[in-house]
Amino acid sequence: MVYAFAFSQAKANPEDAAIKKSLLYFVNSIKDKKIEQGVSCIYPKFFTVVPKDQMIQLLNMTYNNPFMKIDMSEIKVGSSEKPRQIGREYFSVVPYSMKLKCNVGSMNEEMKKKISSLLVSKYGKNNVKYSAGEGSFLINAGMRACAVSTDRKNWKFVILEKEYKSQLVKVLPKQILDTF
Repeated sequence: MVYAFAFSQAKANPEDAAIKKSLLYFVNSIKDKKIEQGVSCIYPKFFTVVPKDQMIQLLNMTYNNPFMKIDMSEIKVGSSEKPRQIGREYFSVVPYSMKLKCNVGSMNEEMKKKISSLLVSKYGKNNVKYSAGEGSFLINAGMRACAVSTDRKNWKFVILEKEYKSQLVKVLPKQILDTF
C-alpha cells in the first residue's frame, strides 16, 4: 500500500522536472549576470506591469552594481504544485531558496543600516547576518515563483513577492494570488 501511494505521488506532477529545470536556468542566468537571457524566462504578461527594458535595467543595477556586489550560491528548487489550468494557461507555484552574499564594504554606516533594515524586512531577522570581517550581508533567501505555461512543457516565471502583490493582480489569476 505504501508503494502505491509513493508511486501515485511521483506521478501526480509529471511537469515538476521541466519546471525545476526552467527555474534553475532562469536563476542561474541572473547569477551568471546573463541578465537578458534571464529576462527571457519571465512570463511575458509581467511586462505589461514592468516594461522589459526597465526590468533589464533594474536587474543590471542590482546584480552588476559596483557598490554592492551580490553573489548567489546553494540554489535549491523545491517541488512544484500540480499545475492548475486557468483559462488557456497552466499555473504552478514552486518554492526555491538560495544563499546570497551582499558585499556592502564600500558603503558608509548609514547606507549599511538602511540595507540591513530592507533585507530584514524582506527575508526575516533570522535569515540575515552581517559579517563585519567581509563587509557583507549573508542571507538565506526563501522565495517562491509562479511557473506559467500554455503547453505544460515550456515554462515562464513570475517571482511571487508580497511587496509586489498589488502589481501582480494585473498579471496572475486571483486563485494564484490567494496562495501568498
